[in-house]
Amino acid sequence: MTAEDYDALARTPANHVPLSPLSFLTRTVDLHPELDAVIHGSRRYTWGDVGERTTRLASGLRSLGIGVGDTVSVVAANTPELFEAHFGVAMAGGVLNAINTRLDVDTIAYILDHSDAKVLLTDTAFAASVGAALERVERPIVVIDIDDSEGPGGTRLGEQTYEELLASGDPEFAWEMPADEWQAHALNYTSGSTGKPKGVVYHHRGSYLMSMGTVVGWGLTARPRYLYTVPMFHCNGWGHAWTMALLAGTVVCTRDITAKAIFDSIADHGVTHFGGAPVVIGMLVNAEDADRREFDHQVHAMTAGAPPPAAILKAVEAIGFDVMQVYGLTETYGHVSQCEWRDEWDELDEDARADKKAWQGVTMPMNEELAVFDTETMTMVPRDGETQGEIFVRGNTVMKGYYKDQAETDKAFDGGWFHTGDAAVWRDNGYIQIKDRLKDVIISGGENISSVEVENTLYKHPSVLAAGVVAKAHEKWGEVPAAFVELKPGHDATEDEIIAFCREHLAGFKTPKSVEFGELPKTSTGKIQKFILRERARA
Repeated sequence: MTAEDYDALARTPANHVPLSPLSFLTRTVDLHPELDAVIHGSRRYTWGDVGERTTRLASGLRSLGIGVGDTVSVVAANTPELFEAHFGVAMAGGVLNAINTRLDVDTIAYILDHSDAKVLLTDTAFAASVGAALERVERPIVVIDIDDSEGPGGTRLGEQTYEELLASGDPEFAWEMPADEWQAHALNYTSGSTGKPKGVVYHHRGSYLMSMGTVVGWGLTARPRYLYTVPMFHCNGWGHAWTMALLAGTVVCTRDITAKAIFDSIADHGVTHFGGAPVVIGMLVNAEDADRREFDHQVHAMTAGAPPPAAILKAVEAIGFDVMQVYGLTETYGHVSQCEWRDEWDELDEDARADKKAWQGVTMPMNEELAVFDTETMTMVPRDGETQGEIFVRGNTVMKGYYKDQAETDKAFDGGWFHTGDAAVWRDNGYIQIKDRLKDVIISGGENISSVEVENTLYKHPSVLAAGVVAKAHEKWGEVPAAFVELKPGHDATEDEIIAFCREHLAGFKTPKSVEFGELPKTSTGKIQKFILRERARA
């Protein structure tokens, strides 16, 4: 055969189907309708139930005018409703926009407006912030209330509840798979390096491959029992909703992430896997005896964010948890690298093994390439473990781009790679280890905090002349914002006053936890030298 003969063999519906994680759901519903899919307190749903409920949700959303490319926003805790939205919204052709429940009113309003949301599913527990945000959005949005029986309750904002929407839906609704795997699947907002959040667009192909790569990289087998401690609003919960559908697993939901809730879920529901920020790992190590439960199997945890101290990794391993460090960003659907264990590391002592586990590791199977570049020369740095550069990524689990922001998209993809803004060294076999952050982003309890946003708030205080905000290590949260403030001549302010002022204008987790006063170090052009502030924060 010649090249022309090969090219003549065309794609047809028989040999080419767009990739989408929706196919995981249809297979598991058909194969294992009787297996537990979701457990949430007293609420239990089988995969057959999930199949019907997501179909009804898709039908209900379609009746509200949702079609291909329409945004459906959700503000909810990790409950069955948000899990179902990870399928039902796409089944209606829509784009899922899961919003961080911890955000302040202005940011929620901005996201609802910028995302062009047509429908909002909102947990009544967050009615205060969501209600205030809706008052600032001029576009009409259909509001559907999620009234979780396992939650604290709250004020209803819409004319219909989630269960009423499902009841109105057709269980036989003939939803269709996406015609193109490049079709937008989800829209997630990240603070990035500025205070204005950017909309990160995922496609169906990336979501499908993310699940497949997680299975291989994490060594998952059929029917895991997964505790959803990762917020489903964060990178779509690292794509684990779709991964559990692929494996006919069981998802255990919890509204509150506490050591007791995790130990109870392991003991009562046989949880085998969970993911979470390093703060969650530390929570288990430091749990009170009264909150601990006995269990007779190893539990596998995936952690990402500010690298957990080696001492924490060592301690949590001793109580029955195997932790794998991963690395990624919202723009990469979550984890794209993993600290894959090497046999020769078994011979190391406990401290050395824990140190290795804190590395961000090698590219995951579904990602194409991960490298460390010298951004000045745009060449790869040597794998010597010493030369620092920026982590670059390329592959099928990199975002489509930033929603309605082509300039930032082009900047992020300059040179044919995604620029992460994170500094690292590169080692043999492709292992990376983060040393610092090129972007001034603070990761606290798994949440991104823009130092620029906090600084902008500080500058609003009438006594503040100059401000710099950097990350400060914290035993529980990994990192917290530390503020350095230079006051205007003749003005006074206390640490408590500055913190209280920030708390009035920012979400609680973004508020500085310490304030140091004095003249700020600056370059000859007046730029604040943050590297000096970081050294002070470490002292």
